[in-house]
Amino acid sequence: MGAFLGLLAGVGLLLIWRSGSRAPQRSAARAGWMVRRDELIRQAGIDSVSSAQLLCVQAGAAVLAGVIIELATSAVAVAACFAVFGFVAPLAVVRRMRQRRQVALRELWPEAIDNLASAVRAGMSLPEGVSGLAVRGPEPLRPAFARFGASYRATGRFADCLHALKHDLADPVGDRVCETLRVAREVGGSDLGTVLRTLSELLRVDARTRSELETRQGWTVNAARLAVAAPWLVLLMLGAESSTLRSFDSSGGVLLLAIGGGVCVAAYRIMLRIGRLPEEPRVLR
Repeated sequence: MGAFLGLLAGVGLLLIWRSGSRAPQRSAARAGWMVRRDELIRQAGIDSVSSAQLLCVQAGAAVLAGVIIELATSAVAVAACFAVFGFVAPLAVVRRMRQRRQVALRELWPEAIDNLASAVRAGMSLPEGVSGLAVRGPEPLRPAFARFGASYRATGRFADCLHALKHDLADPVGDRVCETLRVAREVGGSDLGTVLRTLSELLRVDARTRSELETRQGWTVNAARLAVAAPWLVLLMLGAESSTLRSFDSSGGVLLLAIGGGVCVAAYRIMLRIGRLPEEPRVLR
């Protein structure tokens, strides 16, 4: 009887725990993780790829890397380490693509704003000027503004179309430009040309300063990558001695690989932290 009562009490406590705020928090965290990955993909300029598809690519790269290293070295522990590297590699490529795209867009936005200011001075309305960037604007930005123009012609809702444009661009500078246009549209006035020219000049100064800092930061980043890659390249070079690599399948070898991997990850993160520039947040999403 006591065991039965204890079982009922345990089941009751489990149900109370499961019905609390933990499950919603877990679901919200999972949803936030997926949203961040989707935004990362959009910022990288990759169309028609979801976070689930990226996860499948990561899993495939991990399996492929693990199988190749296993066939080459016959060491399961070493193959597992490189499978982890294969899993992380596609995500690192996407982040690299995002960084390059943001640098490129940062250089192109002043030109786009200058074209928009010229259109406003020529007597075009603000929606017409923004839609005209699909033809006169910088080449990488034209598809997004073409979709804006099509959406505005279909709905006539400037604010909603600007919101869709921000989501499409997924760029911090684009957020600032879109919010400037939104305020100019709502407030009105004759100073829009001056505001656009001022914004263009500020973006040019910001891009020039950030480019100089990123050039200096590149030395630290490259040194961190070389320092992390060197021991694992040496480990692969030991593949000529299969008996040496198979020794890593022992408990001591697995522990050594785990400690080495942890040290490499910690050192890499610390070096990136030291040389990292603050990323411009999307505060006006």
